[in-house]
Amino acid sequence: MQKKIFYSLLIIFYLIITSAYAEIISGVPIIIDADTIKISNKKIRLFGIDAPESKQLCKKRYLHIIFFSFYKEYPCGQKVILELKKYLKKKTIKCNIQGKDHYKRYIAICYKNNEDINSWLVKNGLAVSYRKYSTKYLNEEVYAKKNKLGIWQGKFEMPWNWRKKNKFKK
Repeated sequence: MQKKIFYSLLIIFYLIITSAYAEIISGVPIIIDADTIKISNKKIRLFGIDAPESKQLCKKRYLHIIFFSFYKEYPCGQKVILELKKYLKKKTIKCNIQGKDHYKRYIAICYKNNEDINSWLVKNGLAVSYRKYSTKYLNEEVYAKKNKLGIWQGKFEMPWNWRKKNKFKK
């Protein structure tokens, strides 16, 4: 019985210590792309989301006649970057670090005031839920898709598939 109490206290102590030292990075971000930013020379990948790459093109319907739809390409990767820049307006944000990825970038959920920026991106159709790593933003994705917001207005390739096909095109 004493062993159980000792281990329980040890676990509680560990959780208190690690949560007390959870890293927060704050500052005015430099937008690298819609899911990667830099604050004070620290590269941060937004947790649980994936956005079109800066060179990625998507298709938007511009004409629909009976059974036929006509699409034109547009630079969706650049568009989502621009939308994020407009949303953040060079304001200070706060990022709660969740860990690091294999590129040694910080993984974080970032906030403008108290609004989850990662959630905002997905809910507005500027990014998708990165299901491989988290399902946290699936409801936001369903909302954006249902309301045909952002990239959901037309056709696009999931960013992870686009990267796989275009990894040698720089």
